[in-house]
Amino acid sequence: MSTTLDLLKRNEKGVIADFDMHKVPLKLLEMGCLPGNAVELLEVAPLGDPIYLCINDTHLSIRKELAREIQVELVG
Repeated sequence: MSTTLDLLKRNEKGVIADFDMHKVPLKLLEMGCLPGNAVELLEVAPLGDPIYLCINDTHLSIRKELAREIQVELVG
């Protein structure tokens, strides 16, 4: 099942499928946000933004606006 990163629920896991290279910052790519890498939503801020992720054992926080640009295939 395909969705976007901003729609994951807490502790839900997936694999990054695709995104627009022009909308995702280079720094995020350098930290492991690449197609084929595993991603898990760990926490959501109290007001819903930003979200805290684990991507291939790297923990990072991104805004939901950016997370909407990243396609994810759900796992298990």
